[in-house]
Amino acid sequence: MHHQPVMINEVLTLIASHSLHARILDGTLGLGGYSEAILQHFPDSSVLGIDRDSQAIAFSLERLGDYEASSRFSSLHANFGNLAEIPECRDYDVYVFDLGVSNMQLTLPERGFSFQNDGPLDMRMNPSGQDMSAADLLRLSDADSLAKIFWDYGEERYSRLIAQAIKHSTSPITTTAELVSVIRSALPQPVQRKMGTHPARRVFQALRIYVNNEMGELENLLHSLPSLSHDALIIFVSYHSLEDRLIKHAFRKWQTDGKGKILTRHPLVPSEEETAENYKARSAKLRAFCMNAD
Repeated sequence: MHHQPVMINEVLTLIASHSLHARILDGTLGLGGYSEAILQHFPDSSVLGIDRDSQAIAFSLERLGDYEASSRFSSLHANFGNLAEIPECRDYDVYVFDLGVSNMQLTLPERGFSFQNDGPLDMRMNPSGQDMSAADLLRLSDADSLAKIFWDYGEERYSRLIAQAIKHSTSPITTTAELVSVIRSALPQPVQRKMGTHPARRVFQALRIYVNNEMGELENLLHSLPSLSHDALIIFVSYHSLEDRLIKHAFRKWQTDGKGKILTRHPLVPSEEETAENYKARSAKLRAFCMNAD
């Protein structure tokens, strides 16, 4: 299973300008693409990779086993929203966060993240530590609550129509294919043709964000980062406006409070060559901030 890290050249350039001998925390380890590139590019660096998905850690260790054996790489099963509570995550030179969903989660049907593969409607990034799956959310929520979730986290303009169709379903929706079928049945064909994307894409995004409390965890992370390291380089790669807005506002506040300097006045975006090679990179935005040393 392969992960092509998005905007990795820009990430490596930023790290090189900060430190060539860095201790780096990869806060979204996934399949290890960022960690591997960093370890290859900076032979004097070391990386701690954390992820709340234990399956992702297992895959990444297969990829990074040699670096682990040489003590340049280590991993930790943890949620980046809790970094302030984890002593091992303090005082790094660089913190890198790629907020995209990993290829592993999208590719394995049993994880229930993809509208393109049939599987149980799960979507939990940490199944052992999270009680509510996406199927549970659909079953337990009323139409108004679901419509709000679809609008707030997916910006789905037909949120109310889709939510009502879900609640009017004659049987519980427990698989990704069943949910896709209900969404398609709720939307007239002319509407689907005008959408320009898969009709289930925004609903699946919204469910994933809500089930995993992605916005809440990101807010916790942004609140805690200034206290973790006083001279660190902070790099975020985000993929939708909700995330990017939180990061932008946090960086502005940090700079106003005298905590450091924004390095990206406007977010960096992938080159045309990268998006041609990796379609998933098309919506990426990179922002970077350098904390002041005491």
